[in-house]
This record gives sequence, C-alpha cells and structure tokens, in this order.
Amino acid sequence: MIVLLLGAAATVALVLQVRHDATDEARGRSVAVAESFANSPGIVQALHSPNPTKVLQPKAEAVRKKSGLDFVVVTTDKGIRLTHPKLNRIGKHYVGNIEPALRGHTTVDTGPGTLGEAMDAVAPIFDSNHKVVGAVGAGITIKKVSGLANRQLPLLVGAVSASLVLATGGTALVSRRLRRQTRGLDPIEMTRMYEHHDAVLHSVREGVLILGDDGRLVLANDEASRLLDLPPRPEGRLVDDLGLEPHVADVLASGRDVTDEVLVAGDRLLAINNRLTDRAGGPPGSVATLRDSTELRALSGRAEVAQKRLKLLYDASVEIGTTLDVSRTAEELAQVAVDRFADFVTVDLAEPVARGDEPLAVGGVEMCRSAVHGIRPNHPFYPVGRVFAFVPSSPQAFGLSGGEPVVEADLSEATGWQAQDPEQTAKVIEYGVRSLVTVPLRARGVLLGVVNFWRMKHREPFEQEEVSLAEELASHAAVCIDNARRYTREHTMAVTLQHSLLPRALPTQSALDVAFRYLPAESGVGGDWFDVIPLPGARVALVVGDVVGHGLHAAATMGRLRTAVHNFSTLDLPPDEILSHLDDLIARIDQDEGPGGPNGDGGGGGEGITGATCLYAIYDPVTRRCTMARAGHPPPALVRPDGSVEFLDLPAGPPLGLGGLPFETAEAELAQGSHLVLYTDGLIEDRRREIDTGLEMLRRALSHPGRTPDQICTEVLDALLPSNPSDDIALIAARTRVVGADRVAAWEVPSDPAAVSGVRAEVMRKLAEWGLDEAAFTAELVLSELITNAIRHATGPIRVQVLRDRALICEVSDTSSTSPHLRYAATMDEGGRGLFLVAQFAERWGTRYTADGKVIWAELATP
Repeated sequence: MIVLLLGAAATVALVLQVRHDATDEARGRSVAVAESFANSPGIVQALHSPNPTKVLQPKAEAVRKKSGLDFVVVTTDKGIRLTHPKLNRIGKHYVGNIEPALRGHTTVDTGPGTLGEAMDAVAPIFDSNHKVVGAVGAGITIKKVSGLANRQLPLLVGAVSASLVLATGGTALVSRRLRRQTRGLDPIEMTRMYEHHDAVLHSVREGVLILGDDGRLVLANDEASRLLDLPPRPEGRLVDDLGLEPHVADVLASGRDVTDEVLVAGDRLLAINNRLTDRAGGPPGSVATLRDSTELRALSGRAEVAQKRLKLLYDASVEIGTTLDVSRTAEELAQVAVDRFADFVTVDLAEPVARGDEPLAVGGVEMCRSAVHGIRPNHPFYPVGRVFAFVPSSPQAFGLSGGEPVVEADLSEATGWQAQDPEQTAKVIEYGVRSLVTVPLRARGVLLGVVNFWRMKHREPFEQEEVSLAEELASHAAVCIDNARRYTREHTMAVTLQHSLLPRALPTQSALDVAFRYLPAESGVGGDWFDVIPLPGARVALVVGDVVGHGLHAAATMGRLRTAVHNFSTLDLPPDEILSHLDDLIARIDQDEGPGGPNGDGGGGGEGITGATCLYAIYDPVTRRCTMARAGHPPPALVRPDGSVEFLDLPAGPPLGLGGLPFETAEAELAQGSHLVLYTDGLIEDRRREIDTGLEMLRRALSHPGRTPDQICTEVLDALLPSNPSDDIALIAARTRVVGADRVAAWEVPSDPAAVSGVRAEVMRKLAEWGLDEAAFTAELVLSELITNAIRHATGPIRVQVLRDRALICEVSDTSSTSPHLRYAATMDEGGRGLFLVAQFAERWGTRYTADGKVIWAELATP
C-alpha cells in the first residue's frame, strides 16, 4: 500500500510537472517565433506591397513547420489576417485579443481560436518610425501541449507498476518467512503470547532453567534463581560458572533425561526433572525444572495417613451396603475396617432391627451381636447371634444414651466397661485387646445399634482425632443398615401379603395329578400367581399369570386378579371370555388407580398398572380335550408319554390391560399320562439369558419320560433356576387322567314327555350297576325335573349324561341358550318348583354354555 501510494503520488507529480514544462516551453517558443517574425527584414515592405499574402504566406508556413507551432498568423493594423494555415481563414478578422499588440505590447494568452483552444503569443510590427503597422500571432493548441505530457504517461505508469510488483513480491516473501518463523502468529498474538509466557514463567512456584547445546544458560526464571542462588544476569554463562554445587551442575549439564531426582542444594532438598528439547524438531538443548520438596518431606507422613483414611472411606462407600440384608451389611462394615483402622470390629444391633422394626427404646433394649471380624479367626468377644443388654456403666450405653462416640484408650483401666461382664472382659484384656472406640449407629433419627472398633497392644491406642473417621464409617453404615431394615420390613409385609393371596393347598379333583413350585425373587415381590380350579363335569382349570412390576402394589393386584378368575370360573365361561373379563377389569383398575383417578381429578393412587399376562386352560377328562387361551403369556409345554416335548402353538393375544383386541382359544387332545407344564417368564428369561435359550433349556429338562409332576418341577428348577432370580417363578406340572367309559353313561332323549320314564329307568339300572342304589332316588328326581324342563322349554336334540366321579354328576344338554332361574313359586302356581327341588337335593347345580347350546348340571353326593 505504501509503494502504491508513493507511485500514484509520483505519477501525479510527474504528470503535472511535464504539463507545466510543456506549457512553459510552448509559451516561450510562441513568443520567440512571434517576435522574431515581427522583426524579420522585409516584413514591413511586404505589408505595404500590393499583395501582402503572396509574400508573407510562404514565409509564415515555413516558420510554423520549422518551429513546431500550430499557427503563425500575420494581421494588418485592422486585425485582418494576411496568413493562416487554413487558406479559407485569410482575409478574416483575427480571433483573439490583439489590441495590446497594436498598442506596441507583446502578449501571451490562452483562448479559443480557429484551430481550437490554443496558447497565443501576439507581437507588434513596427515601421521605421516605430509605428505599429501590423501584428504577428504565433501559438500552439492546448491538446498538442497535453499530448506531449500524455506521451510520457505510459512510461511513468509502467515504472510505477514495476515498482509495485517488485514491492508486492518482496513483501510476500518476507511475510511468508516471518509467518514460518513465528508459526503463523500475528504481531498482536506474539505480543500477548510473550506477555503470558513471561508472566507464567516468573510467577510459578517451580524453577525453570533452559540450557543451550553448548552448556550455556539461556533462561532462568525467578524461582530458579531463588532456589539455586544464581548470580545477577546469569544468562549466557556456562553452568559450571554459575557457582552451583558440583552434583547439581553435573545433572543440569548432563544432557540426559532425569525424573524427580532429589538433590541437596545448600539447606534445600530439590526435586529435579530434566528433558531434552530437540526431540520433536525443536532447538538443541534441555529444560530443567526444580521443586523445593523440603516441606513436602515433613508433610509426607501426615499426607500418607490422610490418604489412607480417604481410601478407607472410599472403600467403605463401595463395599458397605451392597445388599439389602441387615446382617450382611453389618458384616461388610466389620470387614472394611479391620486391619486398616482396627484389629477387631463388632457390630451390635437392637434385636427388633434384624426383623425390620424400630427399637422401642434406647436404654435397656436387648442387643444382638450381628457381626464379628478381626485379624485372627479366633476372638474373645461374644459370638454372632448372642443376645444381651449393655449395663448403664458401659461406654456403649453412654454412647447410645448420648448419641456420641466414646473412646477408651486403656481397657485395663475402664471399670465401667469391665462391669458389663467381668469374666468375658477379663478374657478380652488377656487376649491383648488394648483400646476401644464405640460409635452409635444412628440413621434418620433412629438409633439402630452400636459399632465397636478394637485395637491390640502392638498398635497405638485410639486417639481423639481418629473418632471422626470412626463416625464417618458408622454414619455411612447406619444409613445402609437402615435401608436394609426398611427393605426387610417392606419385603416381609409384601411376602406375607403375597403368600396369603396364593393357594396354600391344591383342591381335590380327579382329572389331573398336579404339582407346583413358587419361588419369589431375591429382591422385591412380584405379581406371579397360579391356580387349580375344579369345574363342573369333572373338568379342571389351570391358571398361570404374571402382573407387571414388583412390590406391594403388584402383589395386591395379583390377589384381585386371582379372586376375579375364581369368580369368573364359577360362571363356567370359556377361556377367551374369561380373559376378556380380566382385560376389562385391569382397564378399570388402571382408570381408577391411575394418576388422574377415576374422574381425572388427581385422586388416583398414582401407581398405575401397565398390564398382566395370563394363561387359562380347561381340561376335560371325559373327552381328553384341553381348551386354552393366553394373553401375552409364554406358551405351555406338552410332554407326551414318550418324552417328546411340544410348545403348543396358541394365539398369543395382547397382554391384559391393553384392550381393543379379542382373545382366541385353541384345543388340543391330550393322551392319558401326558404332562401339561405351565410357567411364568421368570423361569425361562433372565438378564443373562435370552428367552429362546430358556425355552430350549426347558425343552431339554422336560424331555424325560416316566416322571411324576413333582419330579418334573424339581428337575426343571434345578436346570433353569438362575443363581440370583430377579423375578418370581411360578411352575405347574399336571399329569392328565381320563374318566373311562365304564364311569360315563349317556342317552339321547326324544322331545316327548313320554320318553322321560324310559330314560329314568335306564339311569336307575346304570346306578345299580355302579352300586349307587342309595343315590338312585335323588338322581331320579333331579333328572326327571331337568329332562322335563328341557323337553318343555328347549328345542332340538336333548342329551343326558351321568358321570361317576367323586360325586355323581348329572348333565342334561340341549340347543337352547335360555338358562333356567331358581325362584319361589306362588301357592296357586302349577310350575316353578322343579329347580327348587333340584337345588335342595343337589350339592351344586348350574348352567354352562357350549357352542351348540347349554348344559344344566347337578352334582349329587355319593356314599
């Protein structure tokens, strides 16, 4: 930019100077030519000649051409041109001011002319009497003067451009070299970097020395000068000339890497580090750093102790409270403190704490020894499980009553502690135990117990400053123990509720041999349940379900669903309809107990039910058919008598609570002696095992013929039970039985009241054959009423079936979907008393609907 500005200024100055010089030259030349021509010999005679133009025109043109002017014009004293470069201008008045010339003065002026704007010099012509007889005008046009300057302008511009190119190239080369040397930093950044480096270098609490490859000191900061007592302005001097101690100078000038080498320099202890600077292409030399470690040596002992205590507290935060078991947490507290803080640790908890309860009182409460751990396996302390109470004079009693830790530096002189159990404390002292720190375990305002830290004679006794560490350990452990206590209480409540809601014994029935297993999760109570429900007609329903979630809410919801299944089963509905009713029930529970409450007013419990899965199966021992439906539950496994295993392909259906989709049933015919295995997902699925892997493992565990249901349950759990079950497991194994043809009799009945007597007679003969003569009268009465009602009120074929099981089951089926209802008949009514008699004589009676109609059944007691 500077060169550009200078070039432009020089060009303008040169152009102006050239124009000025050209103008002066044109003026001087015009005046000289005009005066010379006006004073030339013969010009006066030519003016007085008869034809002045003929004489003067050739001479004027010759002068003009030789002088380089644009015009030389001779005029009369009247201003009439006698000569002109353009002949048509001769004889006309002179354009310009010639008045001064006619008065005898030579003038130079610039103005318009016949040839354009011109510089005009006019000189007078004198005769011999010095009288003006005419004038000579000579001049040059302005454009010709400018042309003289313009012809030199390209040369000037070219020179300036060449200078600019050279300056730009030179600037680029210099800038490139400077940026390479300064690593791309501009001057402001370099200044800031230098200021920062200089400020850091001289303010750090660490000495810095930079040495060149020739062993001379390049730089030393203030801290290095102070630590080594360097002379003023030591830069540029050899290391050996700085007055350093020989071993320090040898390390600095050695040119080798040194890491934290401690050297004595005067009364200081210096830690020296030395590194070479030419490893990554840097300049040759080395950099040494110095630290004064004199004070660190004195503080290292205390720092090591503090570090060990911090490490102990960190380990305690990680190792204490890994489980929600009160006893295990107490053991972890004892283990983490032994050897690093104490030689022996004993933990005594209030006896109710182990059950999950809070101690009722602090003083006099019975304590239970929950943990003992030490550097030796044998110890002189109370064993784990011992129940005792602290005497008022013991330090533990003082700590519990005051809520503060107590230190006993010498147990041999602690009479209050010895009064606890003189015989036992004597053994402790004889064993070599020297001192004690007892700290109460307090969490959330509740005193849970006390932890005792013991040291042997070979170690220093506990000091008061160590009490804070003991308190930190006890405080963290107390919170963990209280968490475990609360969990134990809630878990016990949940397990108690869950066990009260599950079946305690299987009902008596003849269709299946059933065995079951129920295993709760190690942490938390789930909502798994199972049931075996006898149904009319010797049929049995098997139910397995799983409520999503854990805890009291899941267990309570499981109880509600189990009760609902029992209620729906009494209606003798098919499996798909029962699942539909359960789905509606869970939807209502969601609505009533969700965050918005039943009316969206926020009155709900806020727990929310995300759903449940269920499998419902009905087995009929007469037809050997099993009707099943499932709602998001794993499929059942069928183990045939030969040991082959098949997971029945049932329509999955959505989990309960989603709603919107129907459920489907599937039927399977089961051979006698087959095993139907129902289970929950906790058996086959785990955090470390995919469900497909679990199903394959279950298949292998079931593929062994000739086992009882109880053996199947045991071996399946042995093969598939996870080491730490995270979910409940419910398992049912049911072996099928078949009601033989010798225990079932059936007859088709025409729709004619006269046919009732014949059927009644056939039934009586069959009962006599079965040896049930005592039940014949009741059966005759019940069947007569049921058959008569079917003939009178139903349509289509009527079928009668009598089944001998644990009770005598009488069934009458027809194609009508209308169910009879029990009522009281009025005094004058002719009918309405039949079902009343049936209800009085039968143990149970009812109606179930089939795909073709309905079945009215009644169970009669047999001797």
